[in-house]
Amino acid sequence: MDFKIIEKDGVKVVKFKRIEEIPFVRHGFSTRIGGVSPEPFNQLNLGRLTPDSPHNIIENTKRFSKAVGVNFDDLVASDQVHKDQVKVVTAEDKGKGFTRDMDFDSIDALITNERGVPLITYFADCVPLLMVDPHQKAVGLAHAGWSGTVLKIGQKTVMKMLEEYQSRLEDIIVVIGPSIGQCCYEVSEDVVEKFNMNFTDTSTFVIAKDGGKYMLDLWEANRVALKEIGIQDRNIVKSRICTGCNTDLYFSHRFEKGNTGRMASIIEIIL
Repeated sequence: MDFKIIEKDGVKVVKFKRIEEIPFVRHGFSTRIGGVSPEPFNQLNLGRLTPDSPHNIIENTKRFSKAVGVNFDDLVASDQVHKDQVKVVTAEDKGKGFTRDMDFDSIDALITNERGVPLITYFADCVPLLMVDPHQKAVGLAHAGWSGTVLKIGQKTVMKMLEEYQSRLEDIIVVIGPSIGQCCYEVSEDVVEKFNMNFTDTSTFVIAKDGGKYMLDLWEANRVALKEIGIQDRNIVKSRICTGCNTDLYFSHRFEKGNTGRMASIIEIIL
């Protein structure tokens, strides 16, 4: 199994084996277990833009941060607008989105090579991409819904790491975290057409159904996009956790009809 679920002070957190093996990185992906939010956001809702109480969001984020082992006051968040812009984060950005106002917008991916700067991104079916370069000591997070996947945000985040940190494609590890699986993700023809415009071959991640509907595999689409630029197969890890199939443990925007909370991924360089 490529992941495990740990529990600390009642908060359940997903950890990925490939990242845990890297000694200078601390990381985690939240579940819905261990927070203070009432229904329908029960329990560990981290979504700052949901109708849940801001007090609950802050308390939940503090609990999640503590469970992962990072400093809440240092978290740097992205605003996430389903596009493909990547923000280079430094120590000067610590606290933006929480203890300080965010002075950047339209950001769906964050990267850093500085120690003690925890990054955080949000999800409730969209695909989390966690990236680590174990040689140049750089990390990244990307938020890839279907729009971001069409725009190949994973590719663009990796290329930004190459540009900023002199990373090499053969070194970068990418974990595809919990998100909606092909088993649960039906889309219409207009969505598939957008993929057809940006991908040479969609046959490995689009399955046609009757009535002009399709089942879309965002995990495989992101893997294909990463392989296009040279990320090694052995360094792309699919968690294979479907949020739609597991609403007891994860929030699912689609299966809970939008009336639900948000999860988050955190990653930080600690050494």
